[in-house]
Amino acid sequence: MFVAPDPGRLRLRTSSRAVVGVALAVLTAELAGLSLTASITGGLAALLALFTVLDPTVRAQRITTALLPAAGFPVLALATTLHGVPLARDGAFLAVVFAGVYARRFGPRGHALGIFGFMMFFVTQFLHAVPAQLPELFAAVGLALLASAAVRFVLWPIERRTPPAAAPPGLPGKGIARPTTRQAFQATLACSFALGIGQALSEDRWYWAVGTAWWIFVNTASRGETLVRGFRRVVGTVAGIAAGLLIAVPLHGAPAPTAALVAVCVFGIFYTAAPSYSWMMFFVTVMAGLLYGLLGVLHPGLLLLRFQETAIGAVGAALAVVLVLPVTTHATNHAWIQRALRCVHAATGEAAARLADTAGADPAPHAAELELLLARVRMALAPLVHPLSPFRARKARARQVIALLDECAREVRGLAAVAADPAASHDARLAAACWRVEAAVEALTAGEQELERPTPLRPAATEPAALVHLHGLERALAELAAPLRSAPRSPLVRA
Repeated sequence: MFVAPDPGRLRLRTSSRAVVGVALAVLTAELAGLSLTASITGGLAALLALFTVLDPTVRAQRITTALLPAAGFPVLALATTLHGVPLARDGAFLAVVFAGVYARRFGPRGHALGIFGFMMFFVTQFLHAVPAQLPELFAAVGLALLASAAVRFVLWPIERRTPPAAAPPGLPGKGIARPTTRQAFQATLACSFALGIGQALSEDRWYWAVGTAWWIFVNTASRGETLVRGFRRVVGTVAGIAAGLLIAVPLHGAPAPTAALVAVCVFGIFYTAAPSYSWMMFFVTVMAGLLYGLLGVLHPGLLLLRFQETAIGAVGAALAVVLVLPVTTHATNHAWIQRALRCVHAATGEAAARLADTAGADPAPHAAELELLLARVRMALAPLVHPLSPFRARKARARQVIALLDECAREVRGLAAVAADPAASHDARLAAACWRVEAAVEALTAGEQELERPTPLRPAATEPAALVHLHGLERALAELAAPLRSAPRSPLVRA
């Protein structure tokens, strides 16, 4: 978590900005004289707006943020209106689950709106909101979105100076095989199971099981990914509960220290989301305990119930992903590896063009995109490298692939940094080195089984930094040929 690459300190900056945005949202609600329930709702709305709106351009992010009330307000009204009608409430919640997952087919905007709508229903259950509170909930969410937008687009416009990398597109499909359609059915059935068993365990806190089942399906594509994410969610929740017993329970909801610790948790959620799902869940669980303390309902038994509901949700997700339209891990990992390699190809070409003084050439966006693609590769290969995986040979190959792709990413980051230096000079050997890197990538992504491995050259001590990074790329790509091509029936080779 602490040594994961953070190009341009982007995670550090966005995490710090999230703390400011959420704090401003809560402060605005308090100054407006709204209730504690409304203030918490506003803070969570601001957190979601900053966390889920990930469109590739600032203009698109503004539009999506402006559309969040269109997804959230109707759901808030529906959830509070049906608060005293359990059967209708449950049916409406499952309909929101299906619609929220299905909306992901519309790209980052649909993804953000779907999550926001689901969480507005979830928040009303978490806070036990009733129809009489609806006006102030609307006010709190509206003020929170304005506050978070002001921080994001006016006070601290990180994306304006550092354009966000485009999120990697999902795997293709049609009809029922389309990932969003398949996952909509899987998530709805998982949440149905979680809702039924969760309510049998607790009539008041069943929603944690549904929330667990829902979030496990976010950003997963295969059976193995979903199972591993469920395991990591349980691990993070257990650790967070242990910390809650030591931190949240003794505070008894004291406002000042609780607010400070919630700010730490908000930072931790944003900072750890990309490199470690377990750590993110740790901070989410601690924050939930602190909020329960503010509401005056926290006790050790509630934290135990939180774990039980989480386990129910994870089991529901596991059953759904195994039994309903399953997609194997082997069907996804090769595609993500190829996309990462093609991104290395694009970054190398842009860096060479930049060093040759080509106008408009910039490898930085490709370097940022490569980080996102490597996160997807790690997620796709997570079931193979998991400590409980019984396939030792596949585990070793998968670990080797991840290590070599990480090395490629380091060299690409270094190459992009050198290219950004105005004093960097063009060297005649750059073109040949770039050609060899491109040829190596093309060989690794080609369909033939027997391919000639690239032969990298060792850099001389006097070579420019750009050539050093290019030679490093050549070496890493040459070593990748072994794990990707040595075993024809390897799941890392065949999709």
